[in-house]
Amino acid sequence: MTQFKHIIFDFDGTIADTSHIITATMQATMREMGLEVATTEAIKKVIGLPLKDCFGNIYQGMNDEEMTRCAETYCRIFDINKDSLTPALFPHVKETLCYLRRQGVTLSVDSSRSHGSLTELLERNDVGQLFSVIVGVDDVDQAKPHPEGVMRILEATGTQRETALLVGDMPVDMSMGRNAGIRTCAVTYGNSTKTELLKSQPDFFYR
Repeated sequence: MTQFKHIIFDFDGTIADTSHIITATMQATMREMGLEVATTEAIKKVIGLPLKDCFGNIYQGMNDEEMTRCAETYCRIFDINKDSLTPALFPHVKETLCYLRRQGVTLSVDSSRSHGSLTELLERNDVGQLFSVIVGVDDVDQAKPHPEGVMRILEATGTQRETALLVGDMPVDMSMGRNAGIRTCAVTYGNSTKTELLKSQPDFFYR
């Protein structure tokens, strides 16, 4: 990775193992909203999308107002759950981030999580200070797989596309990187399967 001057990381499923708190919060939201409760497998397939789209993808035909109510309910329940279900970093992530910084690599985060939630979880895990730019879904007009977040990061740091790498665990991350014209690395320990990631044609794999 040190061949790159700037590495942009996804958060959920790449930096931190958030699948448990996301699944628990989404299922609690579904119960409160009177919806059929989706399986863990179905929920993991939509992690990484903007929150409203997660519900819209699970419940085909749900209108925008209903998706908004689901998202608002989710955020309220998540604020309660985060103290007892605080997501931890994946093994060796902090050591890897620190190593990259020592090697002079600039680090950023581009996530479908809100900026406030993203910043709080990074700081709770004592890695927020390692990132030069943090982009949440509310910082952009167009969410993943649109490359707006990546382009904002490249512009803010003066990074050339050929020296940047996008690291994520979902096909939507690979699509965003490709749409931005930068190389991509898929991690297989997150929320997507190797088969699904292979279809997204990343430049690199990390197992």
